[in-house]
Amino acid sequence: MRGLRIGRAGGERPGAGAAALRARLQRLGIERFAELHDDGDAIACRLAADAAHALLPGHDTLQLAERLAAGDGTDADPLEREIVVALLASPQEFAYPSHAEFAAAVGIRRNIAAAAAKTALCFDPRGIERPACCWTYREDTGFTLLPGQPLIPSLRKATQPDVSGKCYAFSCYRATEYVILLGIAEALQEFNPVLLRQLQRQWETRAIMSGRFHDTFLHEYGSMATPLPARYYVPGDRVWFRNPDAHSSDAPGYEGSWVIYLGGGLFSNFWQRDRPYTLAGKCIEVYHWRHAARRDDDGELQIDETVVEARVRQSLADPEASAAILAAMLRYRDPQGVYADGGCIDSTRECPRRICPGTADIVLPG
Repeated sequence: MRGLRIGRAGGERPGAGAAALRARLQRLGIERFAELHDDGDAIACRLAADAAHALLPGHDTLQLAERLAAGDGTDADPLEREIVVALLASPQEFAYPSHAEFAAAVGIRRNIAAAAAKTALCFDPRGIERPACCWTYREDTGFTLLPGQPLIPSLRKATQPDVSGKCYAFSCYRATEYVILLGIAEALQEFNPVLLRQLQRQWETRAIMSGRFHDTFLHEYGSMATPLPARYYVPGDRVWFRNPDAHSSDAPGYEGSWVIYLGGGLFSNFWQRDRPYTLAGKCIEVYHWRHAARRDDDGELQIDETVVEARVRQSLADPEASAAILAAMLRYRDPQGVYADGGCIDSTRECPRRICPGTADIVLPG
């Protein structure tokens, strides 16, 4: 178990980071679970072996929130507590140059998970619809902000019908970008207002999207050579579920599914937010895309969601059928372009880069 390593960048005095970390663990009611060592240059902190065995055996975090709540005697934020414990139990080290950067990372994860739970959209892989009061579109720049429209409220209006009163058209990939950007921007209000102003100017001129968004804002941890445990997720992670069926994966928007891990064993469902996915439910849904692939009148491959929903209900009602599907789908995915014996589980997760002054590694395009 690797856990955390927190440095002393930014002029932190010796011992200050360790004291701040101990105070956070105490406030969250989890200091008894942690092993902390301060060598003067950095703080190493991880979950004690007995606590790890009790709370997340085999690095399975899907029941972590429930197990933490069972012994909860604090009024601490349960989502923050789940995030910190999951990071302490990470099989790959999370290194932060300062305690401020660690605090920002926890805050961003909390923001992303909370925003994803509020997000409700209309699925359309080619959708180009945003609130006209604050967004405008051009093919060469994407959706940009209208003059005088601040980034954070505009992102909320685009993704949260409780704010806007309407659901807008998104692909799942673009939806995760907006939710992640919102989570980062909200944290920047506290940790780096200068970078927030730079983000504002960026989205007034040109959106950062797709591969460039990933490269600019996200860090990918885990790899196909050293995969993360299949049931290890930290709230705020962006997660990819691959469609392992070669035929149905040709349908636009069904190559796989991008979601946010909300915590508590649940993954975001941007199209029906009151029905977030369990790991099993998501795997079974992706499996049944193969049974719902149809050609429309123009010959384009489409997925009939009514067929998917009916098949999922049928499978969930049959324990033997569910077990057989999960045995195949809970395998790690094949490499890109390969459709063989792999399932839908990715070996990596994605989380935001650093944001604090002096240690931020978000570099906006020139």
